[in-house]
Amino acid sequence: MPEQIKILILGLGSEILKDDGIGPRLARDLRAHFTSQQFNFKSSTVGGLEILDLIRGFQMVFIIDGMKSKETRPAEVYFMGVDDFRETLHLSNIHDTSFHTTLKLGKELEEDIPDNISIIGIGIEEDMEFGETFTPKLDEEYVNILELIHQFILGRFRELSMSTPLNY
Repeated sequence: MPEQIKILILGLGSEILKDDGIGPRLARDLRAHFTSQQFNFKSSTVGGLEILDLIRGFQMVFIIDGMKSKETRPAEVYFMGVDDFRETLHLSNIHDTSFHTTLKLGKELEEDIPDNISIIGIGIEEDMEFGETFTPKLDEEYVNILELIHQFILGRFRELSMSTPLNY
């Protein structure tokens, strides 16, 4: 029997800063949809070089993070690959190494960095105010966002012609 690939669903953000907690909460709630042992779930409040430690050893990674800019709309979901990556809150911190630089460094150091990385950005409104609840628009759309991301992950398996021994 072929070895199963290791998959990581990584939620970035702080659950005590209102909408910034969207990544960790989605990662936690996706556990109910993906119960196979090949799925791993992590949350982190940091990006930059720390990302290498989090994604090392996985063959497929889904990074979920909030996005806040003039071009994003609250509760809108943005699916990106490494090549079409746009800034998210934790993968684009001006005080840390950029996401592309981090991946390049990991490859140069011959780290076990996955080639298959998907970034899922969710438009948010408030990421500087303390609170454990989302703003109204994000809260209202949360279940739809969760289902959209669940379907996206399943679709990635189909695209790659991988078997999906999932219990959902």
